[in-house]
Amino acid sequence: MKRYWLLMSFSLMALLTQAQVITDSVQVDGNWRTFHVNKPAAVAKPTGLVFVLHGSGGDGLGMMKQTTAMERQAVADGLLTVYPDGYKRYWNECRKASPAEANRIDVNEQGFFAAMIRYFQKKYAVDKRQVFVVGTSGGGHMAYKLAMTMPDAFRAVTAIIANLPDSINMDCVASGKAVPIMIINGTDDTVNPYNGGEVDLGPNMKMGRVRSTEQTLNYWAGLARYKGKPSLEKLPDTDPADGRTIERYTYKAKGQPEVVLLKVVGGKHDYPKDIDVHLEALRFFLRQGK
Repeated sequence: MKRYWLLMSFSLMALLTQAQVITDSVQVDGNWRTFHVNKPAAVAKPTGLVFVLHGSGGDGLGMMKQTTAMERQAVADGLLTVYPDGYKRYWNECRKASPAEANRIDVNEQGFFAAMIRYFQKKYAVDKRQVFVVGTSGGGHMAYKLAMTMPDAFRAVTAIIANLPDSINMDCVASGKAVPIMIINGTDDTVNPYNGGEVDLGPNMKMGRVRSTEQTLNYWAGLARYKGKPSLEKLPDTDPADGRTIERYTYKAKGQPEVVLLKVVGGKHDYPKDIDVHLEALRFFLRQGK
């Protein structure tokens, strides 16, 4: 009997946890765009938003399963984490060569994010000055687009395993305004080549060429008016068995947006085990939000 009640309790807890996930949508240019938010009771008056963007072919709920530690910390910091869905699982980001329907029909992503920000301002009175975005792979490309075309809407941005498109493949008109940004890329990534080149997601999903990670870093550092080399810090190798180490390159000066690269030496098109990349993104965001 005791085991039965324990099972019932665990089941009830699971149901309560699931009930915290709110799914809603906003209409943008005739398209209903969906997003998900895990709204714990502890965040009665959230102070800001963190948009977490899935990669090409993914969805928001799938992304939510990968950010448990960040969710807990965000609750403690009074932030809501929001998981939007790309249009038919893809984003209309800045890669001109993308064959995704979102790109072909030029889905209004800026309108989508502006509408979500208004939604959370109205529903939860969040501070529009405390809005952040972190994206992985295709979601990282979407994060770059938001940083380039809507810099005033986002306090800081993190792009994971993504490089900026090269000039021929660039399909966005950049504002030229600097934003605090962190990049997390692996040197052995064959999908998003660290040194630049073609991004190939399969026979029917070739995404064109991207710049190198160094060129991507230099682009953002240049906008922020940095000169010279960034400072270097080697992070502790907490998982020696994975064959990876992480180097942090930082541009930081008073009155200038912070620009950071986490170089995952030996890293592939995935997340390193030495750090939780989403927690790192959250810590980066909180530094900029002060």
